[in-house]
Amino acid sequence: MPRWQTLLRSLVGKKAIMALTGVILFLFIVLHLLGNLKVFEGPAKFDAYAAGLRTFGAPFLGPSQFLWVARIVLLASVLAHIWAAVAVTRASWAARPVGYRDLALTETTYAARTMRWGGVIILLYVVYHLLDFTFGTVNPDFIPGDVYHNVLASFHRVPVVAVYVVAVVAVGLHIYHGLWSALQTLGLHRAPVDRWRRGVAGAIAAAITLGYIAIPVSVLAGVLR
Repeated sequence: MPRWQTLLRSLVGKKAIMALTGVILFLFIVLHLLGNLKVFEGPAKFDAYAAGLRTFGAPFLGPSQFLWVARIVLLASVLAHIWAAVAVTRASWAARPVGYRDLALTETTYAARTMRWGGVIILLYVVYHLLDFTFGTVNPDFIPGDVYHNVLASFHRVPVVAVYVVAVVAVGLHIYHGLWSALQTLGLHRAPVDRWRRGVAGAIAAAITLGYIAIPVSVLAGVLR
């Protein structure tokens, strides 16, 4: 069996895939947020930013080709991340078929205990998000190419904002756990640096969560119009 297949089937390989895809998705979330925050600069600049994404790479790439390549990479990363996470979880269950009677909270977090449900929420919302902002099938006022208008049209609906906030909170918990685990892997899991690990992971996750939530809340509050 080739070495790459052996590594892929091993627990270490699955954890490496989960970590690598996690980094890719984290970078996308940060860059996506930075782009979305341009909505506060007004419709002209925000629509220009969206148009720039569609023409990115020209003349070497055709219209929207960069976006479709990015979407394929992200989709592959999401699927690989889910596959690796499920495989690692099943291996953990198989190694200990009887659960712990008492789980010390110092060794885990609320984010860790809700990762599976959070992952399902995020996946479902990603599908809805694409139908809303990319294809426009669930947005009755969708106008192709008018991105600023589409944001306002979608987030003027309170149920949509509520679902969005729940999904973003789930993303924030996911990010917190991912960063918390990554810093632990780097050895930052013993006092006194353990407090820094929690603080750094929490601050980054909170900043990303609040940044995303600020957009729909601003639409509902009339700040963006």
